[in-house]
Amino acid sequence: MKFILGKKQNMMQCFNDDGTVVPATVIAAGPLVVTQVKTPDTDGYTAVQVAFEDQKTSRATKAHLGHVLPAQTGKEDSPSTAGAFKHLREFRDIEEIAVGDHITVDVFSVGDVVTVSGLSKGKGFQGVVKRHGFAGGPRTHGQKHSEREPGSIGGGLRNKVPKGMRMAGRMGGDRITVKNLEVIGVDRENNQILIKGAIPGRRGTLVEIVG
Repeated sequence: MKFILGKKQNMMQCFNDDGTVVPATVIAAGPLVVTQVKTPDTDGYTAVQVAFEDQKTSRATKAHLGHVLPAQTGKEDSPSTAGAFKHLREFRDIEEIAVGDHITVDVFSVGDVVTVSGLSKGKGFQGVVKRHGFAGGPRTHGQKHSEREPGSIGGGLRNKVPKGMRMAGRMGGDRITVKNLEVIGVDRENNQILIKGAIPGRRGTLVEIVG
């Protein structure tokens, strides 16, 4: 299984050989450093933990520095000389990889079909029309107060709001996964991947790319 972490940069247009325009998202991906390899004997399952994006050591805890130290130096050394990372993520069912290995955009090639996951844009507190697509009330026949109201949530002897009732509330900021996206470009010099179509999140959103 191929995988990498990256940050959404921007969207652009690309032209195919026949002249058609294709929307594309530019992702600054990798390089990743393997910080831990989990095995069934020690952890009960098979997985690999990777780190992405450097961080100042002054902003990291001693526990974090000690954890990523073997991946930085390959030996037990003073934590003050080791680097730190902003993001740690885990991918399961990965084998034949060792602590300290680097993962770059070279693992992907043009034509690969990938799955991209990330946090969607936060919209704040929104009403039912925007959040759930309600039609709202009638615009005529003498009413003037309920154009965008939810209306009744049910009559009878109801004494509480049922779970799952669609109402106003916070919108966005959810983990969204988009499948079957095509890789249309790989820039190994600048560590960038071009993916056909749109992906979740704003600029700078951390995304997981799995192929």
